[in-house]
Amino acid sequence: MSQIKVLLVEDSPVAMNIYEKMLNSSKYIEVIGKARNGKEGLDLVPQLQPDVICTDLQMPQMDGLEFTKQVMANYPVPILVLSNAVQKTDTDNIYEVMKAGAVDVMAKPQTAGTADSEAVEKELVTKIRVLSTKRVSAKPLT
Repeated sequence: MSQIKVLLVEDSPVAMNIYEKMLNSSKYIEVIGKARNGKEGLDLVPQLQPDVICTDLQMPQMDGLEFTKQVMANYPVPILVLSNAVQKTDTDNIYEVMKAGAVDVMAKPQTAGTADSEAVEKELVTKIRVLSTKRVSAKPLT
């Protein structure tokens, strides 16, 4: 069975390292690329052809919402928005990224406790595995 290829788009080096460790701990997933903002991420999508993209929402140069819109218009791939801006109370942000074509959202982990991080890792890996089975269609930019 081939691994699920994931592109990480995240401006925080700390968060990037955490996600990369979590995803690489799964035998099903391989992180094939990393970008610090949506603009870098957009350049990597056609060359890396990831199965799933994880993106932050709040980033410099091109934020996660615009990145999601561009990806879905040009190279439709299942997107998981992993951000502080998609807590349960952030319904507007969640609605906007889902409307833009993201398939799922997950709030960034707030604490770094070990029991917590195991649960987060499990949730993240499960979401990626489920998303990798989804087919998405292009959403023209409006």
